[in-house]
Amino acid sequence: MSDDSHGVRIPSVRTGLSVAIVGAGIGGLTAALALDAAGHEVTLVERRTGFSEVGAGLQLSPNASRVLIGLGLGAALRRAASEPPRVVVRALGTGREIGGVELGADLRSRHGAPYYVIHRADLQTLLLDAVRSRPGIRLLMGRDVRGLAESASSVELTLESGQGSKTDTLAVDLVVGADGVRSTLRGHFDGKPLRSCGEAAWRATIPIDSAPPELQGDETGLWLGRRRHVVHYPIQGGRSINIVAVVPERIGSEGWGQLGESAVLRAQFPDATPVLAELLTAPDSWLVWSLVDRPTARPMARGRVALLGDAAHPVLPFLAQGAALAIEDAAVLAVTLRADDVAGSMVAYAKRRVPRTKRVQAAARGNGRTYHAGALLGFARNTVMRRLGPTGMGRRYDWLYGWAP
Repeated sequence: MSDDSHGVRIPSVRTGLSVAIVGAGIGGLTAALALDAAGHEVTLVERRTGFSEVGAGLQLSPNASRVLIGLGLGAALRRAASEPPRVVVRALGTGREIGGVELGADLRSRHGAPYYVIHRADLQTLLLDAVRSRPGIRLLMGRDVRGLAESASSVELTLESGQGSKTDTLAVDLVVGADGVRSTLRGHFDGKPLRSCGEAAWRATIPIDSAPPELQGDETGLWLGRRRHVVHYPIQGGRSINIVAVVPERIGSEGWGQLGESAVLRAQFPDATPVLAELLTAPDSWLVWSLVDRPTARPMARGRVALLGDAAHPVLPFLAQGAALAIEDAAVLAVTLRADDVAGSMVAYAKRRVPRTKRVQAAARGNGRTYHAGALLGFARNTVMRRLGPTGMGRRYDWLYGWAP
């Protein structure tokens, strides 16, 4: 286990529980590493037959990066990620600087861990490499969960593979649902439906030299306008820029990563200042995600089944905490799980996570309203940002970034 002073060490007492994690995304892979480090035997079940993540970056605030560093991934993260010094906030229509948020050395010194930005594929790759290096973790690809039967002493999953041509079962001590916002296992807890937010996130990645020269620096840019915003930041060692534009959407899509035409997005920003307009015309194509919301599952865990990440608590992107909360869940699950009382451990896990995830969800929704404010609320927002300054704005999120398991 890493002894990096910025990390949070996961206990390494061998207890021997068998755990099946459904979903090998960021949260599922992190949970596999944390549970393996805590001495459990892990099987990762993934419906996809291969891994690919295109056109998306993500942000790892200190509450997430300290967990990954504690799992021994500090050196790999330093190679793959960037650490922006601050967020610069501008008006979408005029380009005028509204304010900023201090990151970089200031945030690291306060919270003992860095604020990273990274390409999702790069993070997935380093997590997957670590998973494949652990003999206590088994990876089952191309398996779809078709049933779950729970008893007092075990859980049995029914798995389907080969487009339904083969069915088998997997019996374990605990099942963890990390299968995303449209989780199959969420139905084991409640039937609360996903709610369309009437907005879509358009995502693209471009080479750094395709961006306007003014936006080729190492800072994160945030452009705010009525009902719309754009965020961009460098990834892949500064070789690329990740761009996310959130705009109104009349009819949501059930799919993920639908192709979007540049002309359609550009029409959403007729008033964009020239440098932002140039950035938005740089990508040849975009991937589009309809934004959806749903309350935190109550409970998040029960008996011998637990949920983590978007399966338990989808988070709107206005606080950049989707991946971070899944990583937090994984760490808490690992430090909470006891072999001699699985059911009690699930109660403790849910008790620790539900208040936190509900608070983050609410803060993200609030940020969305603030980002997309009209003239009156926008004026008040801008006044507050100018009064607080970049350091004061950064300290507003100490409750979020200072978390540790």
